[in-house]
Amino acid sequence: METAKIRILVLDDQPLLRYGISGYLNSQPDMMVCGEAESIADVRSKIAECQPQVLVTALRLGAEDSLKLIKKLKTETPQLRILVYSALAETIFAERAMRAKANGYVMKQAAREELAIAVREIVKGGIYVSRQVALSAFQKSLQPRPKNNRMPRSGAWLEELSNREMHIFQLLGSGFGNRQIATSLGLSVKTIDSHQENIKHKLHLRSCAQLRERAAKWVEQTFDAEEYVSRDAGQQRKWKLPPRRLRVVEALAASATPDSELAAGTSATASQPVRSPPAPYARNKGV
Repeated sequence: METAKIRILVLDDQPLLRYGISGYLNSQPDMMVCGEAESIADVRSKIAECQPQVLVTALRLGAEDSLKLIKKLKTETPQLRILVYSALAETIFAERAMRAKANGYVMKQAAREELAIAVREIVKGGIYVSRQVALSAFQKSLQPRPKNNRMPRSGAWLEELSNREMHIFQLLGSGFGNRQIATSLGLSVKTIDSHQENIKHKLHLRSCAQLRERAAKWVEQTFDAEEYVSRDAGQQRKWKLPPRRLRVVEALAASATPDSELAAGTSATASQPVRSPPAPYARNKGV
């Protein structure tokens, strides 16, 4: 008797990336992509339509809040397994995704085989994190927090921000105005202003100009920003796209790409701890 294939829904606002990921997962003998979604608004109808076992989703979905989506979906459909993939190795993003009840976190720079390994692991009831994330978490656990509560590690100050504040900080750095952010998040401009003041206070910044400058620099450094045009409600809007996202499509679609930037990741079942990872991966800033 033939074993039923794992049913997967892929969520990403980048059509090319969805195509590459879906194509690779469909090539696995035990997997089937039953649907694709380009926005959070599409997800629930797609889940009802194809009844996936696994949702494979990008962490960054334009102006949409993926962490909030993960929390809601795990409340509404607790049996759904959620695998997040991202170009961000900083542990804060993986930690918040896992706290939102995601079942796994995979780096986009990882080998394409790692995506399939992660899907199989979480379907069995385990958890999965890429080695770079596991390594960062391990290194972080060894660092004491300074008495002045200000942490020297790169990007560590983001830990002071709530999920909502971090999302708004990212949107500010991507060039959104307060009114645009309010519209995107379904909040009032006054609420966005209040969040902005809280962010300034937590980051010890004196003005909105300083906040936007800090946010823009962080977005540029974090996402290796490259402009591209996306459509939102029939209007063209500029977003930021890291070149690494295009790389993932190449890695997933290429038929003869045996080598990888990163070895297979680290997985663990719910009853087993994540093992200590090997030597750190060196980022290539020229890519």
